[in-house]
Amino acid sequence: MNEPKIVIDDLSLYYNGCQALNDITMDVLHNEILGVIGPANSGKSSLLRAINRLFEIDHARISGSIFLDGTDIMRLKVNDLRRRVGLIFATPVVLPGTIYKNLSYGPRLHKGYSARHMDEVVNRALKAANLWDEVKDRLRESASTLSGGQQQRLCIARTLAMDPEVIMMDEPCSGLDPISTAKIEATMLELKKEYTFILVTNNTKQAARVADRTAFFLSGELIELGTTKKIYTNPSDPRTDQYIRGKFG
Repeated sequence: MNEPKIVIDDLSLYYNGCQALNDITMDVLHNEILGVIGPANSGKSSLLRAINRLFEIDHARISGSIFLDGTDIMRLKVNDLRRRVGLIFATPVVLPGTIYKNLSYGPRLHKGYSARHMDEVVNRALKAANLWDEVKDRLRESASTLSGGQQQRLCIARTLAMDPEVIMMDEPCSGLDPISTAKIEATMLELKKEYTFILVTNNTKQAARVADRTAFFLSGELIELGTTKKIYTNPSDPRTDQYIRGKFG
């Protein structure tokens, strides 16, 4: 079995005194897609915000520990952490300006790439995100002219351009048509050879299609974590079975 990329130990998270996560202990393995499922307000998005320290923007606080390759994330510079652990939101957020600028802005700002090197980075990121063939002749057009599914894949490419190690996705296919969803899922399955994924999704069928392991959250607690096959065919907790069967949520 792969070694852990992320180790979470006894993690709790609080917003203004309200507990969003309760004593979470789990790991995320190298080069896996970890699906995270559960109803609304179960703590799924809070888990992602804890891992790349976005909770600090919300003036929330945590107890417990999160380790990335054995290093406590609180000991890392926050910009370095967020470069290594990218987060893609449900609604694609493209930058003003061209498709090329969306991809080049971060690497140029943080790494000082030359124009020639930047062209290589843009090309590689778009191909990895399965978007190159659709936009290769449109790089100087506004990113806002892309469809919703293309914008989401552009956000994936923008994250890849920063050379992350972990890619976290918070409902990345929310509101997308089945064809766009299938393209994003295919991208994830291809990219897990090089990256580690955490996929938060309300679509249990999506987790069943792409996740190697699945974690079920409920009311801020981790109810169950196991191989996706086991979670979907022989869960240990009846609440997991009830959620997957659509009896609540």
